[in-house]
Amino acid sequence: MSTTADPLAALGALPGVPEAVDSVRKAVDRVYGHRVMRRRSNEITAEAALRGARGSAALSGADWALEEVRRRTDFSIDEESRTVGAALRLTAEAGQLLSIWRQSPLRVLARLHLVAAGGAGVSDELVGRPRLAGEPVDEPLVELPLPSAGEVAGRLEGLSELIIAGGSAPALVTAAVVHGELMALRPFGSHNGLVARTAERIVLIGSGLDPKSVCPAEVGHGELGRAAYVAALDGYASGTPESMAAWITHCGRAVELGARESTAVCEALQRGAA
Repeated sequence: MSTTADPLAALGALPGVPEAVDSVRKAVDRVYGHRVMRRRSNEITAEAALRGARGSAALSGADWALEEVRRRTDFSIDEESRTVGAALRLTAEAGQLLSIWRQSPLRVLARLHLVAAGGAGVSDELVGRPRLAGEPVDEPLVELPLPSAGEVAGRLEGLSELIIAGGSAPALVTAAVVHGELMALRPFGSHNGLVARTAERIVLIGSGLDPKSVCPAEVGHGELGRAAYVAALDGYASGTPESMAAWITHCGRAVELGARESTAVCEALQRGAA
């Protein structure tokens, strides 16, 4: 990451990133300008939350059909159902943590892990705190080199300082960096992917880019596919400007696809088909 006074703003100026930011803004504006949003935005938000949770769970290995997520009531049967249940709980929790995020992002991350891992068979002593030296990480779908606990602590603190300081970086850039950094660090013993994607959601909502949470990036990440997701993360972890720009652009495309999903929901509601 850049060492300038505002490193996130510097990332926002990388080749291709301003165009991605502009494309995301236009996609979000199209959803918010839809006539259904003026009358039934709460329904769109609820549906986006469900679809976002489904997409996030799919990237963590529980690729269920949307209707299965919708109808299921017991999320404790097996590992896949617990993953889906964790994704749903996190999506519901995200909106409750917006006011805390800008003052204490590390507190929010701890809370997200507690929500995700609580009741998921994870030992209580490992829940809601960054991992310590020697503790394993259960994140089988991501094979990036695992930073030490000491490096995790330092980089989390640096990320927290950037968020608290604010700055001029576009919301997409901040959201992508938060997401990428958490996946690179995998600070918790489990559920890092679910937590990272929820943190991305919190940034997009809290920044004002998507205040009603109707453009679920998790849907887009899932639609783009796990292979593309992992490849883009590998690029982020490399730290080169080109790869960082590619990760931000990848996240931007995910937000656009989430916006497209909610536009389709709006159209269906307008036709009386949903």
